[in-house]
Amino acid sequence: MTKLTPTQRYYYYLVAAERTGIHQPILAALYAVQRTPDLADGETGLGMLPTASVPLMALDTFVEQVQYAANTVRTLTDGLIEQGWRGNDLWEVERDRYSDSFLKLLADGYVPVVGDTATARLRACDRDRLEQAYESELTAEYDTTLASRNLARLDNDLLALVEQVPEYFISLAHQREALLELVRLWRQLDTREAAIASLSNGADLSEEALDRQLVQFAARVSPNYSGYPHQREALLRLVQLWRELDARTTAITSLAANNSADRGLKILDPVLTAFAQRVPNYYEGKGTQRNALTETFRVWRNLDSRRTAVAQLGIDPAQLAAGSGDRQTLQRLASQLDRELLGFIRRVPSAYAEVEHQREALIRLVQLWRELPTRERAIESLRADLRRLEEQRQNQKPVPIVAPKPPARWTTRNIQLSAPIIPNGNFTWAEATKGGTRMPPNQATVDAIVRIAKLAQRARDQIGQPFIITSWYRPPQINRAVGGVSNSRHIVGDAIDFVCENLSGNQLYWALDPWWPGGLGRYLKFPNLCHIDARNYRARWRN
Repeated sequence: MTKLTPTQRYYYYLVAAERTGIHQPILAALYAVQRTPDLADGETGLGMLPTASVPLMALDTFVEQVQYAANTVRTLTDGLIEQGWRGNDLWEVERDRYSDSFLKLLADGYVPVVGDTATARLRACDRDRLEQAYESELTAEYDTTLASRNLARLDNDLLALVEQVPEYFISLAHQREALLELVRLWRQLDTREAAIASLSNGADLSEEALDRQLVQFAARVSPNYSGYPHQREALLRLVQLWRELDARTTAITSLAANNSADRGLKILDPVLTAFAQRVPNYYEGKGTQRNALTETFRVWRNLDSRRTAVAQLGIDPAQLAAGSGDRQTLQRLASQLDRELLGFIRRVPSAYAEVEHQREALIRLVQLWRELPTRERAIESLRADLRRLEEQRQNQKPVPIVAPKPPARWTTRNIQLSAPIIPNGNFTWAEATKGGTRMPPNQATVDAIVRIAKLAQRARDQIGQPFIITSWYRPPQINRAVGGVSNSRHIVGDAIDFVCENLSGNQLYWALDPWWPGGLGRYLKFPNLCHIDARNYRARWRN
């Protein structure tokens, strides 16, 4: 069997480290230095060897080696804590790494006590090589994530945040999971269920009772913090999940900028957009509803007055004033205003950019729509909505945007990503522009994309299967980055690389070769890939 890729190995390190509360790079360092034993899955191990209680077959895959190595590192630190080691004996805070003293003991190897089935024997290794490998893994981790290595204040920031948790806990699911991870890692447990059991003494807890126990636990953390590595990892995991961040190092970076447990109003974004999505279904043309939407439009657009907002919606304020005594005129203008307001609010969920004035516009909408006396009451109602939304999230579906009618000619200013490039065609602008991340810079590129779309549609119809696009338009800098030739038709915009399910590149090539008027290519390295382009002469190749 083939060896795992570095990314695949990293994933297993991460899972094991998150379970045990150890520092993930130490596992990668053990792999780099030990490279033994040879394993049944074609990999090499992290130096974990069998004991009387752990047979060889339990250590014969890379995943098992990683799991036992993580258990062993945790058990070793636990034993040192029992012997009287303090937090700073085990961990160098400013360098965010295990201490040299601990690395020396780890390099000396480890023999578990008789009957221990969770750990295995760790083979001794060269201390200097282990330290160099560990430092190399640390450098790679921090360089990749751009996290700061100046961590002198990390412990203070972690404790500042956890002390605020009881104030800002509002029983959201991700907050509950963050606190459960804090309990689990602090108490060095392996599962979420074990963490809950440790809080309940084996009794069944209601969600409300569990939340009380979690908040009480968080309140006790700061006075009992001793700087042990597993305690710090528990707090970092809390921050990562509380703030919904992607990695431990991202959590460290975020703490350097802000150590508050307050997520701010950003946490309301899902429920604000959900509220806006529901408004058209409940709009009845009432004056209070019309006023709520007009005020929302005004704040959204940063306009100075309701009069200006009405004008931007296409209604002449003077006509409204002049028609104040004419019921028919007022009804006509109100109907026109309603159409514009509903068109605006339908666009809000997709146009929302998470900026402050947009958020305030939607909070104002909720306040006026629900006829609440203050902004604070509106925010309170939204927090309740957010809890309900989490409970019902499996039933939440976005409302598709009704795309406007395609224009007579595509330009750089009117591209609609979901629209077919040619009438009734199968290829969309999203496919041509890689989801809108590679927009054509000029009209010539737009025309080239349309040109190849027309020919590609003929090819697709002949093949009788969908084309799975791997590459279409590529800006010059992206073309260089992926190793494309300097005169690539992808830069022009009229080239497509694609595959078809269950067909080889050769099959596609020979099916298109008799009639395809432009460039047609296939690849030795990628046997299922086919290239077509709309150059004005026939060209054929196999790279």
